[in-house]
Amino acid sequence: MISAVKEFFGKYATFTGRTSRKTFWLTILGLFIIAFICGMIGGIIDSSRGLDPNAQTSTTTLISAVLSLVILVPSIAMCVRRLHDINKSGWLYLLCFVPIVGGIILLVFYCSPSVDEGNDY
Repeated sequence: MISAVKEFFGKYATFTGRTSRKTFWLTILGLFIIAFICGMIGGIIDSSRGLDPNAQTSTTTLISAVLSLVILVPSIAMCVRRLHDINKSGWLYLLCFVPIVGGIILLVFYCSPSVDEGNDY
């Protein structure tokens, strides 16, 4: 999992190439764990400062915003590389903007096995 997250940040803005299904899901798991830990740290800091947990200017909100900005570009790049791995165009990532149906279609694509023969990418 650590090597998958290292590769994720190592290929920060690489939209060419391929990402295997295993690497994709290990990276998702690693990022989830990182976000969970950052949220816990922010919550501990906020509670020690006596802040209201619902305050919009909390440390947790700030940490979440910074983390989201840091992983935005590499997340899109990884999703495009995963689409390339199943021989689909990276432009299909734009399906994420189609409510409900787009996300379901992308989830099915991300769970699909790799295509080795005849892959254009």
